[in-house]
Amino acid sequence: MDTHDNNTVQVMIHGKSYTIKGKADSSYISGVANYVDMKMREVEEGANTAQEEGKVAILAGMNITDELFSIRQDKERIENRFEERVQALTELIDETLST
Repeated sequence: MDTHDNNTVQVMIHGKSYTIKGKADSSYISGVANYVDMKMREVEEGANTAQEEGKVAILAGMNITDELFSIRQDKERIENRFEERVQALTELIDETLST
């Protein structure tokens, strides 16, 4: 992600145009906007009745946050397993070298 210059990008989210200004690369900003748009459409398609845009946005935000939290938990589990394996290997190396 390029963090040197500010980029201004025109994006469409849920049928509305937004001007986003950020330090990230314009393709990254567009990708994030497309993902939010996709998640909002998923929420809307899953609803039995028409929903207010604010409610759709909140539910999409909840879904995205759930994904983020799940990924963080997975990352923490992987890091813990890695640390346990490094510790076990370190102990094995120490035992081998001390004999």
